[in-house]
Amino acid sequence: MSVHGSRWADPAPLEISRPRLPWWTLLPRWVKYLIAPFVFTWLVCWLLLQLGRVLWRYPLTVTVAVLVGWLQATAGHWVLAFTLLAVVLVLALWRWRHASSFDRFVAPQPRTEFRRFSVYACQWRTVMRLSDLVKTSRGKEYRPKLGWVRSEGWRDRVRVRMVKGQAPEQWELRASGLAHAFKAKSCRVRVRKPGRLELDLVHRDPLVRPVPVPALTDDAASVDLKRVTVGRTETGKPWRVRLLGTHLLTVGVSGAGKGSLLWSIVWALAPLIRSGRVRLAGIDPKGGMELGQAPEVFSRVVFDNGPDAVALLEEIAATVKERATRYRGRLRAWTPETGDPFILLVVDELADVIAYQTDKGLRERASRAVQTITSQGRAPGVCVLGLLQDPRKEVISFRHLFSTRIAMRLDEKAQVDMVLGDGVRERGATAHEISEHTPGVGWAKEEGRREPFRARAFHVTDTDLDELVTYVTGVPVHRADVLAFPTPQDGSQSGGVAA
Repeated sequence: MSVHGSRWADPAPLEISRPRLPWWTLLPRWVKYLIAPFVFTWLVCWLLLQLGRVLWRYPLTVTVAVLVGWLQATAGHWVLAFTLLAVVLVLALWRWRHASSFDRFVAPQPRTEFRRFSVYACQWRTVMRLSDLVKTSRGKEYRPKLGWVRSEGWRDRVRVRMVKGQAPEQWELRASGLAHAFKAKSCRVRVRKPGRLELDLVHRDPLVRPVPVPALTDDAASVDLKRVTVGRTETGKPWRVRLLGTHLLTVGVSGAGKGSLLWSIVWALAPLIRSGRVRLAGIDPKGGMELGQAPEVFSRVVFDNGPDAVALLEEIAATVKERATRYRGRLRAWTPETGDPFILLVVDELADVIAYQTDKGLRERASRAVQTITSQGRAPGVCVLGLLQDPRKEVISFRHLFSTRIAMRLDEKAQVDMVLGDGVRERGATAHEISEHTPGVGWAKEEGRREPFRARAFHVTDTDLDELVTYVTGVPVHRADVLAFPTPQDGSQSGGVAA
């Protein structure tokens, strides 16, 4: 039968890849016998290495498992049950009586081992593949390696060894996806060293509660202008800012808590203010709504942005130049031994002074004076604390002169980079996501430090400000009581109308 003209076609040949045997199967038998001891030794070493890795990563789990097995084998299940019950009761009593020490010494290790295995190790390969962080070359897959893990309750610190050829920016772009994959609120990426990263996977906010101010101290020598404590960081450590040799720029919307930082700094400097070693000067263009709460602690304070404010700025700028002339050839920077007081200039709503002033002449004079102080005042012992709401270049074109910048709650993503610098938002500094219910919380970026950090300033109440004024001036503060206006009775009101 001829197939010409038939509607049936010849099937294509079967296309399969030729099976390839491992290279060692092709070796002669005598060679296999010769290398067998070396292969066995290598296998034993590999197994010991894997066992060591398990012991290193899960020491508590392995220890408990060994003890439970040994107790079960030697004493029986009843003794094991009573022993476990006693341990649980002791731990529960410890947790009830001393929760802080329990959370510090007992809880971290079991929590770390549980989260490492259940959250990260079990789904690490899948998450890396779906996040496009896996590389493939010649059919071989290269995957980032999960390293050291530490769970601190409010966050998990996860160290990662990147694949060769990767950059931290690739992880920063995928930080939001990693946070959702590992059931975290946010993910921050930090570079530890070349090829190594550390991920901060945050689960809750440790700064949700206000931080009360500490008690005032009479020891002025304990106040260090290079380490002024103004609050607490999210890691639980004191938040210390540097005033000597730097300037501070704090940006945040209305109600973000800029005043909390301002009064926290003044509170920490109170012993030096009382002794005269620190002199405060202030400008409050809002008519004293902020600095007017405790004007007694300032040596000079102006409550507008007019000629008096400009004169104060120019006077401090002249002081900067005069001190620089006196120190020339004698000192490289201000010290308390000079006898000159350290000057802290506080400008609330800096934009009102240098940008929003309607008088062009006053505006230009104020801008020149502030730029002179911020560019030349670090060495002569003058520090500027500027607070404003709008960080655009049109408002303040010399942001770079402020070595320490703090971003409190902001409206837009772009404003974070305006305040703290390019790229900080990708590394986790989400100041635009700060809750309006946590005033005083902000992200700080210090000179010489690549990574920003999150902190909250002390909560300074009106009662604390009265105590501050009394401490500095030695005169008790007596504020008038505001009484409610008496409401007349219905009968008397109607009677009055009738009369």
